Amino acid sequence: MRLADFILTHVEHILAEWEIFARGITAGAGMDSLALRDHAQEILLATARDMNSSQSIAQQYEKSRGRGLPQEGGRATLNGASELHAVDRLGCGFDLLEVVSEYRALRTSVLQLWRESNPQADLRDVDDLTRFNESIDQSLTKAVAIYTRRVDQARDLFLAILSHDLRNPLNSIAMSAQLLPHLGADVQEAMECVSQISTNVAVMGRMIGDLLDYTRTRLGAGMPVSPAPMDMRPLGRSLFDEFRTAHPDRAFNFHADGDLNGEWDVDRLRQAISNLLGNAVQHGDPNFPVDLALSGEDAMVFIAVGNGGAPIPPGELGKIFDPLVRGSSAAKPAKNRPGSIGLGLYIARQVAMSHGGDIAVTSTQAAGTTFTIRLPRHPSIRSGRPILDEPHIQTM
Repeated sequence: MRLADFILTHVEHILAEWEIFARGITAGAGMDSLALRDHAQEILLATARDMNSSQSIAQQYEKSRGRGLPQEGGRATLNGASELHAVDRLGCGFDLLEVVSEYRALRTSVLQLWRESNPQADLRDVDDLTRFNESIDQSLTKAVAIYTRRVDQARDLFLAILSHDLRNPLNSIAMSAQLLPHLGADVQEAMECVSQISTNVAVMGRMIGDLLDYTRTRLGAGMPVSPAPMDMRPLGRSLFDEFRTAHPDRAFNFHADGDLNGEWDVDRLRQAISNLLGNAVQHGDPNFPVDLALSGEDAMVFIAVGNGGAPIPPGELGKIFDPLVRGSSAAKPAKNRPGSIGLGLYIARQVAMSHGGDIAVTSTQAAGTTFTIRLPRHPSIRSGRPILDEPHIQTM
């Protein structure tokens, strides 16, 4: 059986191999079968169709250089499945190397299964293998192109938001500084200007701190933590009181049950919980309370922050923690709270991971949206493998 015909008659077997490989990738571990297979079937069928189409030497030359595709009925035989697959994988948290590895695994699976079928030798086998590799390479090229383009677009949007949000407090500081020399002996107005400067410096400091944390984790250094014995209950109560005072027009609930003692970095936990509470205030319906619940069970402690309101669209749940993918909200980004550049959920996840835990989100119309951090009481701290050298990382 020729290779293209083998692909068409063994699609299900090939897809099963694809699914097993994709599930082994960290981002794919929690995905269901439908999501893991994604557009794999369309990619396979497009590959077989491309292999069965006629191709001149000139077309093969152009195709090998990424400048053209064989035509069938006036359209390219390779459809847009690879682009759609890359965009979906980006949204699910797959990095570019993981997307590329899927194509490598697909190529290996097809050829291995074909060889194990003991096909009868055919003089056209070499040509079929060439056409197969050309088609997979073409699909991979299209996937990489759309993936990198989307990442570049998201990064540009992210930098634009950062620049805009930093400009506001900076302008306020500049205006207050210009006003101070003209106040003379008016101590009250001078103190108000100084207070305004201090407030805006703190806002910028939080933004820069978030950006620094993001940069460290993206470079592979991991979130730096220093665990020490602590009781999470006072921390939860402190943050509850802080947010209730800062938002007197909103209702807050606080619950703490069970043993909440463990070994964690108190400053990092404060950062993570504060980010989740800020996110709930920003995106939740003001007619519903914001809930902070702490609970201890056996070797684990749970931190849950919930709010009512419209649920997160199902298509965005998988990418809610990605700082550069905002789903439909990217088109109409919500105004960030002061001191936030949209990295709050990403940093909360990194804090959880740095303690050997994780974070999950559920969102329905009836129950609202709840983010839950799960932390082991005695985490085993493991640092990442940084791209930069350790001395450089320590100065960041």
